[in-house]
Amino acid sequence: MSPVLEVRGLVRRYGTTTVLDGVDLTVEEHRVVTLIGSSGSGKSTLLRCVDLLEEVDDGQILLDGVDVSDPRADVAAAQRRMAIVFQAFNLFPHMTAVQNVSLAPRVVHHVPAAEADERAHELLRRVGLERFAGAYPDRLSGGQQQRVAIARALAVQPRLLLLDEITSALDPELVGEVLAIVRELADGGITILMATHEMGFAKQVSDQVCFLDAGRVLESGPPGQVLGDPVHDRTRQFLARVIAAGRLV
Repeated sequence: MSPVLEVRGLVRRYGTTTVLDGVDLTVEEHRVVTLIGSSGSGKSTLLRCVDLLEEVDDGQILLDGVDVSDPRADVAAAQRRMAIVFQAFNLFPHMTAVQNVSLAPRVVHHVPAAEADERAHELLRRVGLERFAGAYPDRLSGGQQQRVAIARALAVQPRLLLLDEITSALDPELVGEVLAIVRELADGGITILMATHEMGFAKQVSDQVCFLDAGRVLESGPPGQVLGDPVHDRTRQFLARVIAAGRLV
């Protein structure tokens, strides 16, 4: 069986600046792969390339063995099989929580309205927000809005869930409630590729951790090895700074 996602020699440039420099990455089904690294190391760009929001300059992105980065590929069809949650919540302010969650299934996937609404309510229950189904985003806390964003991503039943630093815009006291939802999803077997600065969380939920540096995967392996006994000096330097900042538990 082929991996859910396979990235081969991925290159992304902005003008003369190379942001991704030959990235290789594999995500097996029901696994959580976590990207770590300093700001500017290429984590977010890699996630955006995987979701086909960015063009690639070289290399391949294979989703279930199919090269979705091929210029001849049906980008829209590939994107319908993935979902991404960003740092910013990006909820529609004029829609309630349940309307935000049900929108993509109805409009993009042509799910009947009643079925989409039922599924949306179920997902809001799953993320602990059932009683806020009728609330507009400006009535929700940052943590609650991010949980709605996660429910919205799950509403399309993605083959691959991409999470881009989803706690970075939250106040510290709200981080835990969002990470608890991700931990539940991971325990439930959803295939996840995520970027995070929360090293303690990465250690708890990841099957594999990849350290990116200057657009390359410098080190990859089980979280206990990469976070506990890294091979490369650069990884050790990064983790030393993280420990000093109190983000490694």
